[in-house]
Amino acid sequence: MAKLNFAADLNEPQIKAVTTIEGPVLIIAGAGSGKTRVITCRIAHMLNKGIPQSNILALTFTNKAAREMETRVKEITGKKLQSLTVSTFHAFGLKTIRENAELLGYRKNFSVYDETDKMTLIKESLREYKIQPKGVDIYALSQQFSKIKTGMVQWTGDAAMQDVYNEYQTGLKIYNSVDFDDLLTIPLELFEKHSDALQKYRQKYKYIMVDEFQDTSLIQYKLLRLLAEKKNANVCVVGDDDQSIYSWRGANYKNILLFENDFPERIEIKLEQNYRSTSNILDAANGVISRNTGRKDKKLWSGNAGGKPIELHYPENESAEADFIANQVRDIFLSDNIKYHDFGVLTRTNSLMRNIEEAFLAEDIPYKVSGGTSFFQRKEIKDIISYMRLIANPDDDVSLLRIINTPRRGIGKTTILSLSDNAKRNHSSLWAALARINYARSQGQKELFQDKKAATELEEFSLMIENFRTLFLERKNEQGARWSLSNCVKLLIDNIDYWSYLVIEHNKDEKKARWKYSNIEYFIRMIQNWENDPDNMDFDLYSWLNRISLITKDDGNDDNKGHVNLMTIHAAKGLEFPVVFIAGAEKGLIPHEKSIGEAEEEAGSIEEERRLFYVAITRAREKLFITSCRQRRKTQNTLICEPSPFLTEIPNELIKIHEPEKDTVPDEAQAEDYFAKMRALLK
Repeated sequence: MAKLNFAADLNEPQIKAVTTIEGPVLIIAGAGSGKTRVITCRIAHMLNKGIPQSNILALTFTNKAAREMETRVKEITGKKLQSLTVSTFHAFGLKTIRENAELLGYRKNFSVYDETDKMTLIKESLREYKIQPKGVDIYALSQQFSKIKTGMVQWTGDAAMQDVYNEYQTGLKIYNSVDFDDLLTIPLELFEKHSDALQKYRQKYKYIMVDEFQDTSLIQYKLLRLLAEKKNANVCVVGDDDQSIYSWRGANYKNILLFENDFPERIEIKLEQNYRSTSNILDAANGVISRNTGRKDKKLWSGNAGGKPIELHYPENESAEADFIANQVRDIFLSDNIKYHDFGVLTRTNSLMRNIEEAFLAEDIPYKVSGGTSFFQRKEIKDIISYMRLIANPDDDVSLLRIINTPRRGIGKTTILSLSDNAKRNHSSLWAALARINYARSQGQKELFQDKKAATELEEFSLMIENFRTLFLERKNEQGARWSLSNCVKLLIDNIDYWSYLVIEHNKDEKKARWKYSNIEYFIRMIQNWENDPDNMDFDLYSWLNRISLITKDDGNDDNKGHVNLMTIHAAKGLEFPVVFIAGAEKGLIPHEKSIGEAEEEAGSIEEERRLFYVAITRAREKLFITSCRQRRKTQNTLICEPSPFLTEIPNELIKIHEPEKDTVPDEAQAEDYFAKMRALLK
């Protein structure tokens, strides 16, 4: 293998981190400090020194990160790396269970249950104890079982559910299956109870690396500690306590302290030079995170001095906030030649996205949602859109199948299968098959279905769709008065009694049903706003469906313009964008209301919220906008908002308060350039 020339690509602390491969090493890697490059070069250096691939174990948290790490090492070394183990903790756990299946009491062809399988088995376990699943929040119970299994919480007096948990565990064993949590707990149990098995893995993996160490849970740390528990262990962990934002799923940034205590002879290396952001952005981030206590002392710095100020805007409400973000994206896209995929719009919660989606829709700005569900992909919205699509095009089989029994009408799978068979025999759509069946029934011909109730329900369903098709297309009531599209949609929702359906679906939990229904009410307001737009000359059903078709389709293909990245802050970790918007920087959102309190134990929650804000700031490379609304609508109420207290922690000299720009008349060259770009977009 050719000699690696690190001096040309790495700074001094990075070189030390890459070349220090013996003994325990703690690398504190600040945001944007080239962590991935260091890890991949470190593995390449080990291979260059003659360490066998099979002796190296590199653990990270996502399959994407593992693939990227392995790909980069291949590029550096030019080797195939068939014996190198680069994987997630859970993939390593699965491999360990498969290699020791018989010792652990499993057959080698065991299954790994996903969340759907898990909840099905939980329902079976409830029935074993004569508990009806309909009266239980299965998702919440699944989460509780996960926390029990991984040791995050203990049982406290809920004997009935403890019995159900034990039944669930027994069921997994009977079905020769494991769940996602078992991929960590079973290997840990193996290593704790079978010293010979542990010794085998220690002998194999003589060099261990862990990426994103601040995100490890206590159980993951115990696994690492057992594998590396020997004199002069060659174990390297890489992380940043300032970016620990996953305590809700078991992450424990204090594992860094445990590592320091367990490996007192460690070498500690800090990577503080940031290669991502301007110094203004980093100074803002440092100003915020320095308020946290008990953190590793470090200060990010950049060779990219100065930079644009952080622009802070106080819009009147969430609609004005969304319009501001959409207008800025459009203007920067046109004036600065920045592609859509170079924008990141970050929110603390999914619920803040829907206004921004609407504003992007209005401005024809393509976007994609990560770390949350797009407003148009929410089940309740997709249901109503499917009704509208079927009304517009009765031959839309996908939409028909989605809503033919939503809300429930007694049209079961057997009925739908018979309907599908009729359509296949006649090479027609399901709607045409439905029309044939209804006609035959009206003529007194033999019933297609033995279940006469189902046949009646099908007839009533098709009649309802036909009636609403007339209403939506003609937009007139019985008295001849003109109906708006939004009124037609509202009447449709009332007619199918979607509210009662939501209440039943959520086990009569009206709070959950109300939240879902508020999305439908917002959807209706979106249509109203579109209809009231004086520039909109064509607002019929087809125009509305065409308008949202690019948003609701899910073909995964990006056009050459790219898409603005709309995501939660949690989903943005590890990413970077030239231009970033942080929306909703208000008390109760950032920090979230659940973390605000006076109790001493909640101080940690506030500090995690501050770390989350720090992560959001450090996603920006060149320009950062932060918005904080003066008031915000929440369910049926409008609340006066306070700016996030974290905003006061950004040094004043770094902030510019956004003022609406005065209209200026562009000169001829500017106007021609603007319209040239607009024409290019329309090609």
